[in-house]
Amino acid sequence: MTVDKYLKPEVIRQISRLDLRAEFVVKGFLQGLHASPFQGFSVEFSEHRKYTPGDDPQDIDWLVYAKTDKYYIKKFEAETNITGYLVVDLSQSMAYTFRQELSKFDYAICLAAALCYLMIQQQDPVGLITFDQRVRNSLAPKSKRNHLGNVLSLLANLKPSGPTDIAGSLGQIAAMLKQRSLVMVFSDLLTDPEPVFRSLRQLRHRGHDVILFHILDEAEVRFPFDGYIEFEEPETNEKTEVDATGFRSEYLEAISSFREQYQNECFQRGIDYVPLDTSMQFDKALLEYLISRRGRF
Repeated sequence: MTVDKYLKPEVIRQISRLDLRAEFVVKGFLQGLHASPFQGFSVEFSEHRKYTPGDDPQDIDWLVYAKTDKYYIKKFEAETNITGYLVVDLSQSMAYTFRQELSKFDYAICLAAALCYLMIQQQDPVGLITFDQRVRNSLAPKSKRNHLGNVLSLLANLKPSGPTDIAGSLGQIAAMLKQRSLVMVFSDLLTDPEPVFRSLRQLRHRGHDVILFHILDEAEVRFPFDGYIEFEEPETNEKTEVDATGFRSEYLEAISSFREQYQNECFQRGIDYVPLDTSMQFDKALLEYLISRRGRF
């Protein structure tokens, strides 16, 4: 099996146990790093932080730039462990899939499990928070190996249902967290963006670093529909019939604008924004985490 296959959602779907899925993804990811221009760029790679005006351009790591299109410079200070929280959206809209092997929720759970596995490998404490209209579950962060089982057990038993209040839940989380942390949010963000932006600003104002994994279904991004189609709003069950062929270009423009709003807001606030869809391999998200965890504290 090639390294790429380790990271494909349709392959991961065939593995029933979440702990094995997580291990499969992480090992494939690290194996891919060793086989690429990133040789040696694994959990032991030297610290990086984002390039800021005033830094010496000669310190830019061009290998990282080639992989991510972002400027990072190496740091050679002692490594500091960080406390991370996996924050997972439980709302009914996350259960949607059109033709992919994994729903948005399945994809989020696999990614969260892989990041938990990776963090505990690096001896970083990691906790778990789930939410819909409010925070539902909370596991305190720990770095011991047996904690991995606790997190994955909870993740494996989650079921998406009902409406959501992303902004209110993130505000509640901002008030809950007392220690400066890395907050990793997994959501489709299908709600009015402005209140969510305010809650993200609140998290940043309290000193937390944020990675926003914006997970959409592949069909929500590409709109592969033709003719008259009845769509159902998953959280309200409201049905609407549209001429998909005529509506496609308007829809694609709207979804592109929606993601761009998040990208711009996150850029301004120093938040890492990672747009994903359920057809994408997991390595993009894992690499974003692995780089952005460095040099934050």
